[in-house]
Amino acid sequence: MDKLENNVLYILDKAFRSYHQYASNQLKKHGFSITVDQWLVLKTALENPELSQKQLSDVLYKDNASITRIIQHLEKSEYLTTSQHPSDRRRTILKITDLGKKITSDVHKIALKNREIALTDISTHDINTLNSILQKIINNTKP
Repeated sequence: MDKLENNVLYILDKAFRSYHQYASNQLKKHGFSITVDQWLVLKTALENPELSQKQLSDVLYKDNASITRIIQHLEKSEYLTTSQHPSDRRRTILKITDLGKKITSDVHKIALKNREIALTDISTHDINTLNSILQKIINNTKP
């Protein structure tokens, strides 16, 4: 039996969690009260305004209940508004407010710096190879 710390998928999970924690700490350090997941919802909804809440949860690999909680919090924080779709009562329209657009833009600057730090000393070739490998893992494990 191989040791857990030698398992590539364990290392991948650890790398993701380490980066996520680093990114969260950077947001706090810069005075933001928004979480990484909340920012991802805002950014994704801003870039894809036609997405339904279900599609948003699929894109972000989050369960619908988590997305619902995040949206409720973002609405309470006045970063977005929700309304019922005119022709589909089951669908919610998300509209990012000006305050939501500003925080999305401000946090994006921190995210770019976070990525730069995380990818220090990693070549473009290595990144492309990693992307290819990760895509294969995704394809191999699709339901």
